Amino acid sequence: MNKNTRMIFLQGLRDGIPIGLGYFAVSFSLGIFAKKLGFNAFQGFLVSILNLASAGEYALFECVASLSGVIETAFVILVVNARYMLMGCALSQKFSRNTPFFHRFIVGFPLSDELFGIAIAKENYTPSYTYGAALIAAPLWAIGTAIGVMAGNLLPDFVVNALSLSLYGMFLAIIVPPAKKDKVLSVAILVSFIASYLFSVLPLVKLLSSGMKTIILTIVISAILAVIKPVYEENEKKESEK
Repeated sequence: MNKNTRMIFLQGLRDGIPIGLGYFAVSFSLGIFAKKLGFNAFQGFLVSILNLASAGEYALFECVASLSGVIETAFVILVVNARYMLMGCALSQKFSRNTPFFHRFIVGFPLSDELFGIAIAKENYTPSYTYGAALIAAPLWAIGTAIGVMAGNLLPDFVVNALSLSLYGMFLAIIVPPAKKDKVLSVAILVSFIASYLFSVLPLVKLLSSGMKTIILTIVISAILAVIKPVYEENEKKESEK
């Protein structure tokens, strides 16, 4: 590991700490839910370390609760987590051309919403940044689930709900600073909030899974903005200005 890679990795470790703390709080409540379904602490830890997604993990627990089959459960989780494929495609655009396929493949595994948010906003991105952040965030997510299982029903509901809100506040802290610097991004975020709300109340689309809603909104909004306000690479921008 050269000096530059080490520095980027350490930056990832640093930026992964607040995300990991937020994950710990949210996964704690998931662990309580897992306890109700009969999971032990090790099983809860294993589920979380292999499925770094709150919606995907909750969908898994719901399938277990409804006694769904293996194929049905796998399909549900695939749909709920399908948005991460789009995030992976977006993040791959920041890789240098000589990035090995191994890193391109592996970096997609810990790509949660928050880890994607800090990665896509970082200049001179390399996979080592995500590795560093995930090294903190992923274990805290899994440990939080395990401790939640052990805690069971000891905590009152209002405490669990309060812990769950911390992750949303942290995500706002990720997207607000870049939005202040970029008007197009600000508009995209505002439109996303409004469209997301509409998708939760409109008759047909409100029946879709959260993952499917995210996919549709991501594709439509990003496609419209790409046509209206395309982002040029440095060389393309110089050519267009000639």
